[in-house]
Amino acid sequence: MIAGIVPMAMRGELLAHNGVLITVQAASILLMVWARLTFGLRSFHASANPTAGGLVTTGPYRYLRHPIYAAVLYFIWAGALDHRTLTAILCGVAVSAGAVARMLAEEQLLSGTYPDYRAYRGRTARVLPFVL
Repeated sequence: MIAGIVPMAMRGELLAHNGVLITVQAASILLMVWARLTFGLRSFHASANPTAGGLVTTGPYRYLRHPIYAAVLYFIWAGALDHRTLTAILCGVAVSAGAVARMLAEEQLLSGTYPDYRAYRGRTARVLPFVL
């Protein structure tokens, strides 16, 4: 994911200039903050164990299984679609591929750790409410 974010930032293509896409990026920052606050302190230090403390299904986790990854994807794609360069689009693809790999790995871990995860996964979208 970093391999896609850094080049966009270095080329000045990370931040959108279009009003609608700026709004998407601002909303994605708010989603990220809401998810972090809901998830709690267990993810804010180097030795954090994100699976400790129970399955989080409140806050944005009520609607999205991966709101932090969703926020990153919304932010990156708003920038990429605003700038519409080959580099920005390829960076968006790289960030998306990294996020998908991480989400799938985390879902496998959570499925093995929490018996309730299967039902949660069945009723909650991965990154796009009511779609994906």
